[in-house]
Amino acid sequence: MKYELILIPLAIALITQLIVKPIIEAIRGRFSWKNLISYGGMPSAHSALVTSLSTIIALTEGIDSPAFAVSFFLAIIVITDAIGFRGYLTEHSKTINKLIIDLPDELEYKYKTLNERISHTMIQVIAGVITGFILTYLIFIII
Repeated sequence: MKYELILIPLAIALITQLIVKPIIEAIRGRFSWKNLISYGGMPSAHSALVTSLSTIIALTEGIDSPAFAVSFFLAIIVITDAIGFRGYLTEHSKTINKLIIDLPDELEYKYKTLNERISHTMIQVIAGVITGFILTYLIFIII
């Protein structure tokens, strides 16, 4: 088995989520320990992961391989869901939280507010794709 097909995308996801994203958040003055394992933010670790997977398959198997085709379409699904579907979840969370805040005080405490940082913007996804591609290519060249 070609372990780089698993290890490199996993490393890219971890580097993006645990190193790159916190650095960018700190530069913007929005660093929070809870965001280390949360959704959303710059760059998209999900986009970096699936881009890394497609890139490493393209580099090892070729772009004409069935594995690349599967990984490419998986990447498209994950990336569009990061923006589209999770965008709807973000909007629902914001609306529900606003409704909770508008409740009378004696009822408001009964309901937990929802996380509003779920989706990604287009620029966050593009940054994740670029991060995934560049880091994968650099690691591939080094090893």
